[in-house]
Amino acid sequence: MTTVLVAGTASHVGKSTIAAGLCRLLSNRGRDVAPFKAQNMSNNARATPGGEVGVSQYVQARAARVSPTTDHNPVLLKPRGDGESQLVVDGDAVADVSAGAYYADHWDTALAAAEAAHERLARDHDVVVAEGAGSIAEINLHDRDLANVETARFADAEVLLVADIERGGVFASIVGTFELVPEAVRDRIAGVVITKFRGDRSLLAPGIEAVEERTGVPVLGVVPYEDPGLPEEDSVSLPPVGTRAVRGDDDGVPEDRSVTVAVPRLPRISNFTDLEPLVREPGVRVAYVPPADSLADADAVVLPGSKNTVDDLLALREAGFDERLAAFEGPVVGLCGGYQMLGETLTNATLEGTDDEERVDGFGLLPVETTFSETKTVEHVTRQIRGVGPLDGAEGVVEGYEIHTGESTSTGDVTRPFATEGAATDDVLGTYLHDLFENESARDTFVRNTFAAAGIDPPREGDSGQPNPYERAARMVADHVDLGPLGVE
Repeated sequence: MTTVLVAGTASHVGKSTIAAGLCRLLSNRGRDVAPFKAQNMSNNARATPGGEVGVSQYVQARAARVSPTTDHNPVLLKPRGDGESQLVVDGDAVADVSAGAYYADHWDTALAAAEAAHERLARDHDVVVAEGAGSIAEINLHDRDLANVETARFADAEVLLVADIERGGVFASIVGTFELVPEAVRDRIAGVVITKFRGDRSLLAPGIEAVEERTGVPVLGVVPYEDPGLPEEDSVSLPPVGTRAVRGDDDGVPEDRSVTVAVPRLPRISNFTDLEPLVREPGVRVAYVPPADSLADADAVVLPGSKNTVDDLLALREAGFDERLAAFEGPVVGLCGGYQMLGETLTNATLEGTDDEERVDGFGLLPVETTFSETKTVEHVTRQIRGVGPLDGAEGVVEGYEIHTGESTSTGDVTRPFATEGAATDDVLGTYLHDLFENESARDTFVRNTFAAAGIDPPREGDSGQPNPYERAARMVADHVDLGPLGVE
């Protein structure tokens, strides 16, 4: 059994993409492969039969063609503001902790969980593709770096170091990382991959030669800049709060033939990967907009999930978003926290930074009220869809997952879009179902209804025809990375 640790010189250098591509490539070649990340920090989580895992390991498990389990991500930290994170161990939320409290009170438990999870994976698979976190050269954390240093140690891993050339200084970051990592980890680095390259590779030759001479380690590949379409792990890829960014506007469809789905950029946004299937639809632009922005150019609105629904609701209200949403005439969908905001009231809500329980008015667009409790729902679900509201015309079965605290009950007559779950009116729909738009029927119907509301004919029916993102990631690795020194070919 071989473990390959895909580590990085920094955050957002492409570790998740390389790991997913490696998982699918090895699976295509007949290897029994599983993903692993000892410790993840992300509010983009997915539900497995055993509890929550980070989205990247869920995606990598699918790339590897194995069922996602909590062993793939035994420790998950979900930031909740005020310097605290919810600590999830083996799929279960165990505490809300500061960084200091995590290391003082929970470190031994987290380390033991990670070691045990990797041992189980190593027993059952030929190859484990482990993903590091951030930079492997954080010298202030080397005695407690679970995802990098500790994983390299207890997994006896071959390390593949990933460096991003787009941000500049790639050769300095590679050499600097070699200088700063612990010697035991340095000895495990089998090779380097440079990602996000644009241009003529021959121009890199002198730099690559110098890096190999200084480090004694080969540069195994230069991967061109390409987005295979995998879900993002965290909000680094999103625009900062207060700024606007548009996704999906590079599909070649003219602007006057496209529609815009506005998504308020919540300060505590979570599970924004729910929107990515819409980004891949031809003619659909997903615009992350500041809460204070106008909705005049929007054809539909989707309220995403939130790690703290009440505080994000109050931030939207302070910016006047509630008034603009009430006046909006197109389709509106609320997912999880966004669904809770669309209701009439939220009770037992705790404001960030206080211990006070509050009753807060929602936006009042759906006849439901939400009551919070300490009970957390984490489950994969399958439901029969009822084509109502923004999903009018959809039918069949939809799959997804729920991760939420709080239960929403009706305050009057309510139309349920999914049997006993959710609520809808003619133009507004709310649901706890994450991954709603991964379901073809729901996605195609929402897109079709958004084009109809805008008075525009869609470019074409059905899926966008984009290649499978797992296969695209696998092709990137196969075409541009020499796997020989890793011992997994």
